[in-house]
Parts: sequence; C-alpha cells; structure tokens
Amino acid sequence: MAQRDERVLVTLAEIARFAGVGRAAVSNWRRRFDTFPSPVGGSDASPQFALDTVEEWLLANGKLRASSGTLDRLWPHVEALGDRDRMGLVIAEVGLRLASASEPPPWPDRVAELSGGELRLVDEAVGARLTIGGAEVFRSLLERWLSAHVRQIATTPEPLADLMVALANEVHGSRNVRHVLDPACGTGTLLLAAARSRPGRENVRLTGFDVDPALTRLTAARLALSEGSKAGAVTAADTLRDDPGAGVRADIVLCNPPANERDWGHAELATDRRWLFGQPPRTESELAWVQHVVSTLAEQGVAVVLLPPAVASRRAGRRIRAGMLRVGALRMVVALPPGAAPPYGVGMHLWVLRAPGVSHKATEVLLVDAADCRHTPTESGTSVVDWDAVRERVIASARGDVPPATVSVPTVDLLGEETDLTPARHVPPALAASGVDLSRSWACFDTALLAVRDAGDALRPHTAMREPEERALATVGEWEAAGAATLTPGGAFPDGALKRGPRPDGAVPVLMVGHLGEGQGEEWWLAVDDVERGEREGALTVTAFGDVVVVTTLAEFDAWVETSAPTVLGPHLQRIRVDPERVDPWFLAACLRVRFNARQAGTHASVSSRIDVRRLRALRLPIAEQRQYGGVHRRVTEFERATAELASAGGALSGTLSELLAVGQLGME
Repeated sequence: MAQRDERVLVTLAEIARFAGVGRAAVSNWRRRFDTFPSPVGGSDASPQFALDTVEEWLLANGKLRASSGTLDRLWPHVEALGDRDRMGLVIAEVGLRLASASEPPPWPDRVAELSGGELRLVDEAVGARLTIGGAEVFRSLLERWLSAHVRQIATTPEPLADLMVALANEVHGSRNVRHVLDPACGTGTLLLAAARSRPGRENVRLTGFDVDPALTRLTAARLALSEGSKAGAVTAADTLRDDPGAGVRADIVLCNPPANERDWGHAELATDRRWLFGQPPRTESELAWVQHVVSTLAEQGVAVVLLPPAVASRRAGRRIRAGMLRVGALRMVVALPPGAAPPYGVGMHLWVLRAPGVSHKATEVLLVDAADCRHTPTESGTSVVDWDAVRERVIASARGDVPPATVSVPTVDLLGEETDLTPARHVPPALAASGVDLSRSWACFDTALLAVRDAGDALRPHTAMREPEERALATVGEWEAAGAATLTPGGAFPDGALKRGPRPDGAVPVLMVGHLGEGQGEEWWLAVDDVERGEREGALTVTAFGDVVVVTTLAEFDAWVETSAPTVLGPHLQRIRVDPERVDPWFLAACLRVRFNARQAGTHASVSSRIDVRRLRALRLPIAEQRQYGGVHRRVTEFERATAELASAGGALSGTLSELLAVGQLGME
C-alpha cells in the first residue's frame, strides 16, 4: 500500500477481514502480543486502531497474508474519505480507468476534481486488476459502497430491470430501436439491462440523466465496462428543473424516478411546456416525472415507469390521470408483488406509456394484477417474488393473450370521480371455485385429517404414569463438561455480507430471533463464500443436520432438531452439537423445549429475560433409552406438523366454499 498522510481507523472486524482470519483470532493477538498496537479511538467495546500501524505490525509478525485480498486492505482507506460522494467518485474513476475509456465523460460542474490522495486510491485499485480482474475490482468496490449507503441510494433490482426492458420491447414490437433513455438513471441498472437485451447493436444510443454527479459517473463506468453499450452518454443534471434532454425523442424510456419528493420545482415549473395534462400538484412529483417521460417519447415510442401504488388512486392526481386516459397516453398498468422493489413492503406499479396523438389511439387500458406471483412460503415463513411467473403473466398480457388477473378496461369506464387505475380494483377475482377445485380442497383436507389421525394414533398408546419415577437430571453444562455436547452461540455477521430479499440458488439462509413466527416476509441470507470463510474462521455459527438449536430469549424460547441445514444462526440462538453415541439429539430437544425448563434456567434480571442454556436440564438416561424417548419426540413433531397442515387445508377448503357461496355457485341439497 502506498504511504498516505491521512489517519485511517479500523475496527477489530476490519483487521480480521484483511488479515484473512476471524475476529476471535485478532482478539487473541491483542492478549498474547504486547507489541500489538494500542487503540487510538472508539470505545472499550469497539476499539479502533490506526491502519498504518496495524499493517506494519501484521507484516512484521507474518500475519498479513497475500490471500487476504488487496481490496480488503484498500477499502478502509476508501471508507476513510468519509463523504459518500467522494467515495463514489473514486470508485467511478476506477471503473472508467479499468474500461480504458478513450473519451471519459466530462467532469461534472461544481464538483471538485479528485485530490492527490484520492488519485492514489484509484491507482491502487486499478493495480489490483492483475490479481483479481478489472470487472471484479469495480464490482466489489461498488457493492461495498452501495451496502454502506443502502438507506440513501435506492437501486432497481436486476430482475425488475430485465422485466421492464422486456415489457418495453414487447410493446414496442419489431420496430427499430435507435435510442433508449433513462431520465433518472441512478446507478444505471435499467440502461445496463437495455444493453444486455440488445447485445452487439452499437447503433442503439443509451442516454442517462441524474441529479447526483457521483451516480452519473458510476453509471458511465458501468456502461463503459459492459459489452454492447459503447454508445452510452450520461449527464449530471436536474432532470425536471433543467430539462437537459429538451428536444430529445427516445424510442424507449425506462425510469425509476424518486418518489414522495416535495422540492421538485413545483413553483418555478408552473408554466412548463411538458405539463401536457395539467400542472402536477406539489404532492404529485411522480406525475411530474410521468409527464416528463411522455414528453421525451418519439412518435411510436414506449415508456415503462416504476411508480408507488398510491399514484394510481390519489385524489390530487385525478385530473392528470384523466387527461392521460383521454388522449391514450396510458396503455397498461401492472401491479407487482411486494418485495419486487424498494420499499420491499409495498407492491409497486409499472405504467406503460406512449406519446399522445398516435394514429392508433386505444380506447382501452390493460390492467394486470401480478401481486400474487410469489413463491410458496418456506419453512421459515418467508415468501419471495416468483419472477418467472410475473414475467410470464406480464409479457403474455402485453402480447394480447388473456392470462389470469388481467383485464382490458374501456377508457370511459375509468373516467369518473376517482379515476382509480389500481389493477386490483378492476381485475375480476381469479375464481378458483369450480367443481374440480372443490374436490381438490376436500381431498387435501381428507389427506391432512388422515395424517393427523395416524400421528395421533402413534402417540395415543403413551400414557402418563400416576407416580413418576425419580430420575437423575443433568444440565447442558454438565453434558458439555463431559465432552458429550458442544455449545456455540450465534452472533453478528460480517459487515456488508448479510443480504435480504429473494434468496438466490446456493445462498445460505440466516435465522434470527426477530423473524420467528413472522409469517411471510423478506428472506435474509449470506453468500456461500462468505459462509464458508466465516465458518472456517469461527466467525459464523452454521448448523448441520442433527444439531439442536435453542432460542435463548424467554419470550420466544424454543428448541428443535435441525433438519434443513445449513442455516446461519444470528444473536440469541445457540447451537448444541452432540456426540450421537452418548446423547440423542431428539431426546435432548424434547427435554429442553418445555417452558418450565426455560423458567428455571432464565436470568430474570430484567424485563427481557435471557436463558442460560448451560442451566437447562435433561434426564440422565442410557443412550438406548434416550433413543426410545427421541423416537417418541419425532412422532410428536410429526403430529405438530400434521396439525399445522390440517389447519392450512381447512382454511383453504373454507375459502373455496366461501367463494362458491359468494357467487351463488354452491349447490344446495
């Protein structure tokens, strides 16, 4: 690393990351070596150290391994810049250098050039391409930067970007596309998706605008590094106030505009020529973006815009929505499932727009409700977007087919007191209530009922003894001292490694106490490489089949045998790994999970009582007898699962009967 003037501070976790070891190893070094650098900041719980001093010590003691990664050692210096924009500009410059851009975009106005120290960071990152690869260097730095500022920068998920591009191409048809525009490009995900959809077509011009200079430079770098996007031009400008693309006419416009803005230029743009359907109220910044997008479309152009669902129904925007419907500027509205885009708890909408006054003005608007396109909830209760189902339904609708939850509504029927464009209010319910579905519901219910009866019959012979025998007890701590069990607590996760949203294939799920019993929600997961490294270094607690997992908070206390490993455990969870020749895990879980055991082992020192797992008790039995008890506990868990499935099947059956009853299709005998 080159010598720098600034003082960079790092935590124990950061030292562990670029030293290629676990955090516990760094803590051991502090205790074992008197020469280990002293903290220069932070607190006793989270001390901070001078990076240059730490690097010297690691190098002198042979701890700074080459395998730890140049970027891991470089990132603290980038982070030490402190300013989000300066960090982004440095990373963008790295990308432009790696792309060997012959004509880099002009430097943004009123933005200071990179300083000498920042340029040295760029040189070091570019030099890392010899061992890592140029694209990987830029991707890694960009991901860390976005993770560090996730609350400030909203990005378009890649599957959604691909869907928006596919939808625009389908509606545009076979006509030649010469120009693709994104007036609020952010980090350029939509433009990159457009480039991927048309590989090798260098005659397609990609144009992007954004008010944030750091984001526009990053977009330019991403386009320069991607194949098929050599004709990209990205400019930093306030799209609404300055209208930098005045006179631009694009064949396809893709946009994920900022939402819920108040200071978007309402007063100074009162007489702007772009308000074809009326001046947007101050609270309707999204409709200002929509009208701007329409004004940039070529005669046969198509736009796809991502909008909050409230834009389709807010009373303040009724007049503008009505104006768009009258001239045929709105072709299609798609309701996406929650989790498709930030904010993940809301189902966003896609609006498909075209230029007003086209020769084939439509008298109908296509409404598609894809909010139900979600995968079946997993055992942990999470549910994610089924992108294949969303894409199939949306593209089929645009093609002219009539998939479920799709309807073409005459424009005159939408014009009214509310002019509500929410698809769910117009799409007829997907009535599954047919004779076949009713028979299927009864079959599922009967199967679940039979499973409950079988599980109950297997347990019924076990009766309670009137005078229970006195049995010796052993605590988990005693099992541990005897070497029959090993306790490992769950803990914190590496900075920036924890992800949320749809879990890709191969990723490892993460379990946290706050998610127990939530029902549907976002998935949390870690990449396989991060899990393997964390498990190897002892920084992560990963379950294996047959481990006993214990929740250590009294309110959520539970214990079970892990059968869906691997899973990474978070705080307030304990993994107990037993010697199967001495302890049966099913027997142990059966003893630990009872509530009176938890109350006896609780600290009771505060309102949020914690469980001392080592104080939990289990019967002291020979292994053969343990396995007998463990077999019974397996049947108990099967009974619990069967009763839960019966409740689900009963709910589905009652729902089917209610649907048939509501529409008068339930036969009466």
